[in-house]
This record gives sequence, C-alpha cells and structure tokens, in this order.
Amino acid sequence: MRRPWVIPLVVVAGCTHGATRGPDPARLATRIHRSDNPVFQGALLQLEHPARYDDRYVRITYPGGDVPQETGACADVVVRALRHAGFDLQKLIHEDAKSGAYPHIKTTDPCIDHRRVLNQEVFLRRHGQVLSTVVSAKTLDQWKPGDIVSWRLFYDRPHVGVVSDTKGPDGVPYVIHNVGVVSEEDVLTAWRIAGHFRFPAESHRR
Repeated sequence: MRRPWVIPLVVVAGCTHGATRGPDPARLATRIHRSDNPVFQGALLQLEHPARYDDRYVRITYPGGDVPQETGACADVVVRALRHAGFDLQKLIHEDAKSGAYPHIKTTDPCIDHRRVLNQEVFLRRHGQVLSTVVSAKTLDQWKPGDIVSWRLFYDRPHVGVVSDTKGPDGVPYVIHNVGVVSEEDVLTAWRIAGHFRFPAESHRR
C-alpha cells in the first residue's frame, strides 16, 4: 500500500493533494445514474459546478440553509451530499448538540456548527456506522462509495470528504473533497485518517 506523499505536489489552503480527476459531464451523468447510493450521488453532483474553498462564517437560514453554491469548505461537501440523500445535517447536529456531547459547541449556532469537521465526527460516531480507518489490501472492500472519511492534516487540522467509486491502480478509492475547489482526487492515504463513517448505517440504508 502506498505511503503518504513526502513532497507536496500542490499546496492549497494549507493542504497537499495529488492526482485529480476532472469532471467529464457525460461520464459524470452516467456515474450518478449508475449509483444507488444517494450520498455518493450528492457528492458527485458537486463536481458539475465545483465550489471554491471558502470557510468564512455566513448567516444562513434554518433548517435547510446553505452557503452560496459557488463556495464552501470541506465540511460543506458532506453537508450537501447528505442533504441530497434527504438528511439535513444542519438540523440534525443542531438538535443533537442539546445532548451536550459536542465538546466544541459551547453555544449552539445553526449557521456554523454543522460546518465544522469535529462536530461532524461527533455526530457520525453517535449516529452513523463507525468503520475501520485502515487502508490495506485486506480492507479495501470496506471502503464504499458514499462513505465519509476525515483526516488530520498538518498541525492536526481536520479535513473531511466523501469516498468515490473511482479507484487508483492499487485499488485505493479516490475521495471527493475541497481544499481549494471541490475535486475528485487520490488522497485517501495522503494524510492521517481520523475517522471512517457510513451514514445512514448500512442497516438503515434505503
């Protein structure tokens, strides 16, 4: 299995990333139609008009609020993918935060709480399926399109993305994420994996 890169290929927003698959509209439409996973479909749809990275605080409506479609942070890729699947992470995290289980939420704010990777991790550990973070020849079949993966980048900066159905020559799946613009890239093993989740859990999928 590959090692994480030692020499950064590109540096954007403090992150490195490698091989990128650009959107092909016809192929993208086929992949969306072929998939039966609405979370993955929601991630693929974001490749049609990729949002540029912008993690600034924005006042949005509640529930069902979103930042401008042409912008977004890494966490917004997950928010939009889950919303396409019928799950409003904004509302889910805002309501779940009343449990007191979110150490990074001192005062709830539905404009931003769901847009934080650390809060998404808490929610997914509480309500999703927690899966192996190991990437090896023996575990590749555990990484499914639509799974959510979180990492720790340089200086423990949290990052998150959605696992794709595209795979590299070694069978490792690409990830749809945003460090400069929403892209589908070969970055699963580029950084330290902090979490691997499936939402809804396999037993609750449609």
